[in-house]
Amino acid sequence: MNAGSEIRALQHIEEMQAVVALQGAVWPGIQPVPEHLLLTAAHHGGLVLGAFEGETLLGFVFGFLGLHSHRGQTILKHNSDMLGVLPAARGRGLGPALKRAQWQLVRQQGIELITWTYDPLESRNAHLNIATLGAIARNYHPNLYGEMTDGLNAGLPSDRLLAEWWVNSRRVNQRLSRAPRRPLDLAHYLSAETLLLNTTALTAGGWPRPASDELHLLEDPAARPPLALFEIPADFRALKAAEPDLAHEWRLYTRLAFDLLLHHGYLVTDFVHLPANGHGGRSYYVFSQGDSLLGG
Repeated sequence: MNAGSEIRALQHIEEMQAVVALQGAVWPGIQPVPEHLLLTAAHHGGLVLGAFEGETLLGFVFGFLGLHSHRGQTILKHNSDMLGVLPAARGRGLGPALKRAQWQLVRQQGIELITWTYDPLESRNAHLNIATLGAIARNYHPNLYGEMTDGLNAGLPSDRLLAEWWVNSRRVNQRLSRAPRRPLDLAHYLSAETLLLNTTALTAGGWPRPASDELHLLEDPAARPPLALFEIPADFRALKAAEPDLAHEWRLYTRLAFDLLLHHGYLVTDFVHLPANGHGGRSYYVFSQGDSLLGG
């Protein structure tokens, strides 16, 4: 985040009106969360944080209290509902800075867990949520929000992964420390003989299409590896604009694969992105068997 930027908690109706306007700029066509609801949440255990340059609002994060079922118990959590940064201000670290500020305030409340949903095919969001912040995922929700008509989501089922951010875990503290762990890339995982669950082939337009997979191995408990890689398109938004039928194919294929993996006890624990020329490079989810790797 630039030295001239600051993040602060919002508490007044005028500030919430600015957040409503920003929602329209970030997600054209969305029905915004109204200012009175933002204000009510902020005054009753939730939070609305704004990233400012001077008095100009560049981004925000909004969340509220909720309940979460974990290992047979119901626990209090913070549900992070929206994170948005103006297009012109992206690439300046405001998103991670807003999440860090949220993490700090929720920890001060004594709450152990923050959750939010995101599109599992959005590579940029997956990298932030899983690789950078240290969230994990174990729940996939097909068409969670039904048909959505805004520019970002129109035309596809609104499938979502639920990110779990365990704020006091060693894993999260390590990711957010001043000396975070060195990111693992594809070569690290392949050198450890991590199973690549799917392969892709390029269409005539140069877009990846599912070509073959090893998902059948998951049906045999003895054949299930401790770690597995699953490739997704590196730039799903561009693919969706160029080849909407292929985007729909990816949605249904990913839904099937994630359902199998999570049903058999895997968790999403890492994400690898390889920059390259042409359509954004390559992107891979890393799935781990059980809870054994959540500390790292």
